Amino acid sequence: MRKPQVDSTDAPSKEAAGHAAIVTFFDAFAREEPRWRRRVRGYHSLVESIHRFLIPEGATVLEIGMGSGDLLAAVKPRRGVGIDVSEGMVKLARERHPELRFEVGAGETFAAGETFDYIVLSDLVPFADDLLAILERANAHCHDRSRVVLHTYSALWRPVIRVAELLRVKPFKPIRNWVSPEDLRGLLELSDFQVISESRRILVPTRLPLISGFLNGVVAQLWLFRHLCLTHWIVARPRRPLTADLTVSVVVPCRNEQGMIREIIERIPEMGAGTEIVFVEGGSRDDTRGEIERQIAAHPDRNVSLHVQTGRGKGNAVRDGFAAATGDVLIILDGDLTVAPEDLPKFYKAIASGHGDLINGSRLVYDLEPSAMQFLNIIGNRLFSLVFGFLMDQPVKDTLCGTKVLRREEYAAIARGRAYFGEIDPFGDFDLLLGAAKLGLKIVDMPVRYGARTYGTTNISRFRHGWLLLRMSVLGFYNLKIKPLRA
Repeated sequence: MRKPQVDSTDAPSKEAAGHAAIVTFFDAFAREEPRWRRRVRGYHSLVESIHRFLIPEGATVLEIGMGSGDLLAAVKPRRGVGIDVSEGMVKLARERHPELRFEVGAGETFAAGETFDYIVLSDLVPFADDLLAILERANAHCHDRSRVVLHTYSALWRPVIRVAELLRVKPFKPIRNWVSPEDLRGLLELSDFQVISESRRILVPTRLPLISGFLNGVVAQLWLFRHLCLTHWIVARPRRPLTADLTVSVVVPCRNEQGMIREIIERIPEMGAGTEIVFVEGGSRDDTRGEIERQIAAHPDRNVSLHVQTGRGKGNAVRDGFAAATGDVLIILDGDLTVAPEDLPKFYKAIASGHGDLINGSRLVYDLEPSAMQFLNIIGNRLFSLVFGFLMDQPVKDTLCGTKVLRREEYAAIARGRAYFGEIDPFGDFDLLLGAAKLGLKIVDMPVRYGARTYGTTNISRFRHGWLLLRMSVLGFYNLKIKPLRA
């Protein structure tokens, strides 16, 4: 029996017909949109809150498939551009938000002639003709530090959404695609994006006094309920390898490390276009400060400076050191040299080649040297790494390794947003990690071998600092999981 012949011209005609149907629907829907938006305001306000958390005010933002333009206006961009296939929706957006620019166009072919800090694809996936083409066009509008914020519906909610449409609780929309998170990751990879973080949010898509805040902010973060959330969120960045040599500042917080100073200066290698060593001395009981001065004089070939800490705690020392540093790349190296300075070029290579925005040392990949870390410390480190990895929606194996590397521009952005979390971190590690997570920076672990201290004793108090870490876990949960839904 002969198989029926398939006309190859059917495919493009079907695609064109599907596109035309979407345009026709949203042109007609524009007249009803204000009424429906008031009716489902709870869902839209939740989506706007999450976007305001992810996108800082004053950024340049492109939204593909912007609908009424309310979301674009909600993030308060310095420059905002929205595109949509529906002329009716574009007209509505222009009337509602005349300060923003809106254009009729398809995401698959749009060309704005400029790049943006953030590109938003909100509720676009279900209606798109060609997601790969849209993502490729999005990439063409990215610069090195751009971020794409994408969210879509979970397929688990398909029957719930259909029932809500039949009951007229939500408007009927011609959803064409139910794309899984795995498929979205693959499409982003094919269009030269690197996924930074993934999360699931909104268990109850409406505002109910007290109840919805608890369900969306707390219950939705529990393992089982997280998989029942309505929306899946991805933050991604374009792959942009960097090739130029960068200058490097190695910041070394020091307290009671007199016996290590000469070794620090002699073992830190030269990296990139030039390396400076920035010592920050903080109230040592031994002669650490005097030894730094003597070793600076003894090593005139090295670019070394000494700065006296303005406050207390390693976190303050790191901030003082970064303020004094002049390099393009900022590196933290603990003065006890439990992480070998010879490993620093690996960190520099990772940051300079664009593999990540914050390169985080991980002591928990290789076996530890005997006496390098006490058993309870190992358990605590692993536990808190799991907690903070969950909070940041990025896997981080060792949050407390003192060796961290990032570029000056990323640190400046973290510092500008520090007030969001407050001065809660005496260590300096979580100030960087939590700040990076909020900004959508890619955190990459770098395995290091962790050696035993050869001079002095540790400045860490296991139980006192453990209590501080517990407090930071709670504050981090509130700031990263609950607060975004209340913004």
